[in-house]
Amino acid sequence: MPPTGVPEGVRHQRLLTVVKARAIQQVKADPTDKVNTWPHLMIAEFTALLAMTAFLLVLSTILQAPLLEAANFNATPNPSKAPWYFLGLQEMLSYFDPQIAGVTVPTVIGIVGFMMIPYIDRNPSTRPSDRKLAIMLFTIFLAGSATLTILGVLFRGPGFNFAYPWVDGVFFDDLKDWVDFGGH
Repeated sequence: MPPTGVPEGVRHQRLLTVVKARAIQQVKADPTDKVNTWPHLMIAEFTALLAMTAFLLVLSTILQAPLLEAANFNATPNPSKAPWYFLGLQEMLSYFDPQIAGVTVPTVIGIVGFMMIPYIDRNPSTRPSDRKLAIMLFTIFLAGSATLTILGVLFRGPGFNFAYPWVDGVFFDDLKDWVDFGGH
């Protein structure tokens, strides 16, 4: 005959439901910050593009930009200058031998130097206050390039000789009609 009562020391419990086994935390989290690209970002960028195009059209209509006459290969302008983005290199050519200024410096600084920057500055931080070496290297390069370009634009006169723009005038054909330092 089976026992009729509950044995001593055993508590009575009821089973309410069966719970499926699953992770305590959700694997897929809801995104807290998201960037809308289509159509929201594209509409903003397209609006900015249209506004800038309208601004440039109005500016080009109002300002009368001086155009030079057609190039004459029999009459070279004096001084003959490179475009502004090559003026730093042309300025270096006036100080150094062409082998050094045209080949060695651009190769060492431009190719080898810029390739070594990630190996010299190994700081993984993205905060500018932590990247002092990278900022210093960029500042030195930018200051050197800007100095050479400004010297080439404003301080080179006939024969590519050094000239003061406030005394001798500006010797850059595109700037003559726009900038006057009290010269000619």
